[in-house]
Amino acid sequence: MDASNRGALMLVRLVAMCVMLVGFLDTALYLTRCFEPKHPEPVRVLPIVTNSIPVVVGAVILMRAKAIAEWLADWLE
Repeated sequence: MDASNRGALMLVRLVAMCVMLVGFLDTALYLTRCFEPKHPEPVRVLPIVTNSIPVVVGAVILMRAKAIAEWLADWLE
């Protein structure tokens, strides 16, 4: 694997991890707001599911990272 493919692979992995981090933080912030001691809210499933969509997208990107990196390296050349 040459340098351009390795760089593209690292970039794709970094983007996937950042997208997953955003999903985890969104979900954690929603749950923190629901379990706040002074003003508790009921926990609803739909906001948890919609906040978790970036986690699923990031996982798919990580699974397909090599193919996406090869496509990206070819596109940049």
